[in-house]
Amino acid sequence: MEISGVVSALLVGAVVGVLGRLVVPGRQHIGTLWTVVAGIAAALAGTAIARATGLSDTSGPDWAEWSAQVLLAALGVAALTRVKGLDRPRPARRGTAAGAAPAGRAAALPHHREEKE
Repeated sequence: MEISGVVSALLVGAVVGVLGRLVVPGRQHIGTLWTVVAGIAAALAGTAIARATGLSDTSGPDWAEWSAQVLLAALGVAALTRVKGLDRPRPARRGTAAGAAPAGRAAALPHHREEKE
């Protein structure tokens, strides 16, 4: 593979990774490097699947190949988020016990102490 092929694979992988990340709902706590790695792996796997099934032999844009690459990138981003253990639940709100319902407005008001006579 020539250097131009490597550079184009990196660029296509980055684009596919970003598109795959946009497809996954919610926030992903993985970095840009992991997104590009997932995109490169998905681009290579999507191209291999398209060639094996004969979908890459079209006269126009290879929409089926791109769709397979983006789908695989979305799966890769979701899997990396789970594997890296960064898909953790949000911490409890400040001032509440874990699992307890947040207090209403009355709980935020200052309490008046009764003075002893």
